Parts: sequence; structure tokens; C-alpha cells
Amino acid sequence: MGERLFGTDGIRAKVGTYPLTEEMVTRIGQAVAYLWRKGKDAPLIIVGRDTRLSGPILEQALLHGLVVGGARVFTCGVLPTPAVAYLTRALKADLGIIISASHNPWVDNGLKFFDGEGFKLSEEKEGEIEELLALRSSFPSAAQSIPPSFFTAGESRYIQFLRRAFSEETLLKDRTIVLDCANGATYRVAPKVFTLTGGRVITVSAEPDGKNINENCGSQYPEKLAAKVLAEKADVGFAFDGDGDRVIAVDEKGCILTGDQILAALVAFRHKEGKLKNNLVVRTVMSNMGITQFLRERGINYITTDVGDRAVLKAMLTYDAELGGEDSGHIILLDRHTTGDGLLTALALMFVLKKEKKPLSELVQGIKIFPQRLINVEVTKPKDVLSVPQVARTVKEVETELGTLGRVLIRPSGTQPLYRIMVESPDPELTERCAERLAAVVREALS
Repeated sequence: MGERLFGTDGIRAKVGTYPLTEEMVTRIGQAVAYLWRKGKDAPLIIVGRDTRLSGPILEQALLHGLVVGGARVFTCGVLPTPAVAYLTRALKADLGIIISASHNPWVDNGLKFFDGEGFKLSEEKEGEIEELLALRSSFPSAAQSIPPSFFTAGESRYIQFLRRAFSEETLLKDRTIVLDCANGATYRVAPKVFTLTGGRVITVSAEPDGKNINENCGSQYPEKLAAKVLAEKADVGFAFDGDGDRVIAVDEKGCILTGDQILAALVAFRHKEGKLKNNLVVRTVMSNMGITQFLRERGINYITTDVGDRAVLKAMLTYDAELGGEDSGHIILLDRHTTGDGLLTALALMFVLKKEKKPLSELVQGIKIFPQRLINVEVTKPKDVLSVPQVARTVKEVETELGTLGRVLIRPSGTQPLYRIMVESPDPELTERCAERLAAVVREALS
């Protein structure tokens, strides 16, 4: 087995460091073309990117590797990650690649891969890429190289797909919607989609300069969106992340709603309509305990997975569920799409609002969220902090203090050099105090 390149969501790193160097990205392109060329003269590969400054440079490096390796490539320019997944399937391509680091800062970038069905690439296939790169120092060039083509219809095809998902032309009629595009991949598509479905659309953070993607905006920083919703007296606001696969909502009162609350609202509507397949939803260990209580009270079954949309999707396919997601706003509507899609999720929520004839604040009124504190601690060297006696002892003490209605979760991030410390309980002050205590102990263990 070769060196591990893939994390929980593709390959991700600071640009210019391994494996996000131009040379390595070209080699990855060659390896991918080599693998997918088996049994095919020229596999078709779809390539898109977000708005990072490094995107065009890495795109050229990737295209060089793919083309020299014998692949036929359609480039789509700046598009959301779920758009590339959709186009890969719709165009019957063999593979889709998006150059993006999702919600990370602009200095990072990455590669996400989708198979011909539009699903994230399997761990087995990722392993094949890693092993091939470890075993071979070079790859044979194809007898004939086909220059990449720019697929001009990529954006319009994706917009048509979103509009077909909820076919009512007047879905957003008489609604004012504020969109925070995180200066990322949704900055063109999102306003077009929401305008075409009848809404009065106001956008913020839709002027990418290559460095401002996710910078104090988007799904990780929805406070600016909340203020704008209040200022414009809007009905609802949606904040996407840099590559458009996540969404966080803001109601008409300026209250920020988590991915858990959005998922619960969608689940509750389908359950009420008798359309929740197998009476089942999939969520992760990061899901709020308030959502657990909400689901139990309504007799809705749930599966709890590890963090990451790959784990959520795997459980959805295994147990035949159509709805699943994460508190981060990464929500999968498997009867509509193969991957998390922030725009699709936002439209699904607007569909529920229209059918229920309620403002968003009333729709989520019964979905109580326990106070939750999440602290990120930077990691310089990988270390299992839970094996450190002082950390393990403190975790036990905190869990005892929180009691049966509280919980602690400490885990390494799969996409950034961080440890994530989460504490949850009905008592806000206790939650904050315990989280800060644990963060201090973890920082000391990592120092």
C-alpha cells in the first residue's frame, strides 16, 4: 500500500506543500488517466474548480497529467462541487474531479473525485490511486493526446437540474431571499437559480478575488448573513460554503439555523406527508442531542454514523434511506442527487415553507437545540490525544459533571490539521466551561 494521500473528503493540503504541488498534481492526473484508461481508448473526465487563486494553476497541472495520460477532458471552469457530480453522471463520464478545499481558507486547495454514477470515489479506488503513485515513478504517455475541451453548457445544465428538482416556477414568488455565496463556487449559479424560481434575490459575498473565499462569510460565518436578512426584512437567508455542498439557513427573525435543524425540518415534513422512506434518517455523531429527542418524540428512526458525508452516504445506501446529513449543513437528498448540495437543500427547504404556509421561524419552532460548544485546536504533529492520561482523565471528569444529558466528543479533523472538541448539554454556562477546560488540556497535550 502506498502513502496515504486521501483524507475524509479527497486530497487536501496547503498549496505548494505535498501533495498539492504542481508536479504531484500532474502525477495524480497521469495515474488517474492510466487507471481509467484500462479497457477504454480515452476515458471521459469532467473537471471543475472553485474560486481560489491557486485553482487555475492546479487545473493546468491536472489537465496536463490527464491529457498526456490519454484521457478526454471536459473542463467547466468555476462550478459548485455538486454540479460536477451531476454533470459526471448526466454526461455519462467515467470520472469527475473538482479542484477545491471546500470550507478551508484560500491558501488550501484539494481534489475531490466522483465516479461515473456521481458518487464520491470509493476508498478502494482511492487506495488504487495511492498504490499506483507509490509503485511507479513515471507513466507511459498515450499514443495520441486529445486537447481538453471547455464544456460551455455546464452551468446551464446544472441550473436546469436544480429547477427540475422542484418544478414549480413560482416556488419563491413574493419571497425575499438573501444569499451568502462565500465568495466561492456558487457566486454566479445561486443568484440565477433563485431568481429564475421567482424570488427577489439579494446577494452578499459574491465578489471572489481568489483570496476571500470563506473569509468571514459563508456557512462557517453566517452572522453577516443574519444581519443582512434583518436589514432587508427578508423571508430567509442561505449561506453556502466555498464549493457549494453545504448550506446554513437564517430565518426571518435573524436566527441562525444549523444543518441539524434544516435536516430535521425536511425529515418532519416528509414524515407528516407519509413520504419519509423507511421512516429513517441518517445523521452523524456530531448531531445535536436535541435532534435525537425531536426524532424520538415523533417515532422517526435514525442511524448514527462517523463524521463525513462518505459515512452518511454509505449508511443511506446500506439502510435504504433518502435523507441524511451533518450539522455542518452537508445534507444529502438521495432521491434527488448523489451528493450533498447546498443549493438543492435550500430549494427543498423553500418547498417545505411554501407547502406549510409558515415562516421559517415557525417551521423549526419545535426543533430544540441543546447548547453546543465546538473548539478547534491546531495540530502541528499527529498525536492520539485521547491516549494521553491527563486528557483521558479530564474527559471522564467532564462527562461525570455533564451527567446523562450531556456529552463530549474529541476527534481529529479529516480535512484540516485540527482537533475538534465538542461539548453539549442543556446548560449553556456548563457547556462553555467544560469545553474550555478540555481545550486547554488538549492544547497542553499537543504542545
